[in-house]
Amino acid sequence: MSARAPVRIARATQEDVPLILTFIRELAEYEKLLDNVSTTEERLHATLFGPRPYAEAILAYENDQPVAFAIYFFDYSTFVGLPGIYLEDIYVKPEYRGFGIGRELLRFLAQTAIELGCERIE
Repeated sequence: MSARAPVRIARATQEDVPLILTFIRELAEYEKLLDNVSTTEERLHATLFGPRPYAEAILAYENDQPVAFAIYFFDYSTFVGLPGIYLEDIYVKPEYRGFGIGRELLRFLAQTAIELGCERIE
């Protein structure tokens, strides 16, 4: 049995918008909610990479092949006075499930939370 290639996690860039939309549609299809997807590449450009980004995306790659994504945004706890990360979506292509790729995405988010002084991940 051959060893799996290491997974690389990267923050999405504007050039990744078509890929992000593909992942959103795959996730919606998996959840049987494809008819609910109305976003467009233009809307993703504006809301993820515009003057005021409302969310961020990360991508997982195996052998430079995109295999997973996650979208998250920051929330805020008034009681604690610190930001937090809210994980909106996480999706791993079916053929890559069971190999820890989702765990690597979560690990990346946890490290991001630590670096930014976030109080929690939800």
